[in-house]
Amino acid sequence: MVTERKTYVIAEAGVNHNGSAELAMRLIDVAAEAGASAVKFQTFQASELASRSAKKAEYQLCTTDGAQSQLDMLRALELSEDLHEALVAHAAARGIRFLSTPFDLHSLRLLSQRFGLDTIKIPSGEITNAPFLIEIARVAKHVILSTGMSTISEIEGALGALAYGWTVPNGERPCQEAFVRAFSSNDGQKALRERVTLLHCTTEYPAPFGEVNLRAMDTLARAFGLRVGYSDHTPGIHVAIAAVACGAVLVEKHFTLDRDLPGPDHKASLEPEELRAMVSAIRDVESALGDGIKRPSPAEWKNRNIARKSLVALKAIGKGEVFSPENIGCKRPGLGLSPVLYWDILGTISTRAYGPDEVIS
Repeated sequence: MVTERKTYVIAEAGVNHNGSAELAMRLIDVAAEAGASAVKFQTFQASELASRSAKKAEYQLCTTDGAQSQLDMLRALELSEDLHEALVAHAAARGIRFLSTPFDLHSLRLLSQRFGLDTIKIPSGEITNAPFLIEIARVAKHVILSTGMSTISEIEGALGALAYGWTVPNGERPCQEAFVRAFSSNDGQKALRERVTLLHCTTEYPAPFGEVNLRAMDTLARAFGLRVGYSDHTPGIHVAIAAVACGAVLVEKHFTLDRDLPGPDHKASLEPEELRAMVSAIRDVESALGDGIKRPSPAEWKNRNIARKSLVALKAIGKGEVFSPENIGCKRPGLGLSPVLYWDILGTISTRAYGPDEVIS
């Protein structure tokens, strides 16, 4: 999914639809108009995702009713199966790919079986949920794995579970040793290289700039040899753009129609104009990255002779006169002998006369 050279930009609508079909449709419109590669929602059954005792995150307490439980908050943000169908159709009509993150088995099967999604985004919170990871591997052709809150060993464990799901026949009993074997096997490594994109992520909303650690993308790439991208939760667009300059093949960013809307994620999301600006800037940066070969660009060639210097006569020089520091120097334009030949020319005899400032040829 993300093998092409263009950075894959996922506009994360998430739960910023507030349970409204109208808002969800408009979010798809905004993502398409911004030029994003895909628009992504979240698919879950609240009762399967959170228990009654589950507490809200600190940022959710600040952006939603503090007396409301996490379970009740999630119930208000569920998308029905029929609305999913309408959203998938609307995304297709707008020419943008529809993605969604499943948080439970029913939702995974809905996305993979009913709607045919072959790419599954795994959120950071599920990285230790090995039973779920195996089920994802059984149905997903490609996986985008967020690694927020994770250590290298936890990421390796998740990749082992995915490799197990892709390479071990269904029916064999899973265990951690089997995951290690699958991760280390040639078939497992091949499956991971072909199917997985890792996302570096800081799981906080908004994420403090000092805790982003973009260099961790290089660490992930070295550790696992997989494609690496970045899921951005910082304010603004500049860190997401910087991630592309650092080599991210995929960038994910939350967006909303209006940051003042009620709901848990609006405050840490981009508004439509910001999303459009981010996508445009990412396209500029990826174009500017180039191929890494140092050579004059096509636009530079016309400036070489203007910006560079040549050997010129500092004063009138007669035919047969000796070239010396007193009568030759270096000035623009670069149409004559290069200044690197200065010492070769000193002490030789001029074969013709030169006027002041005339290029030595």
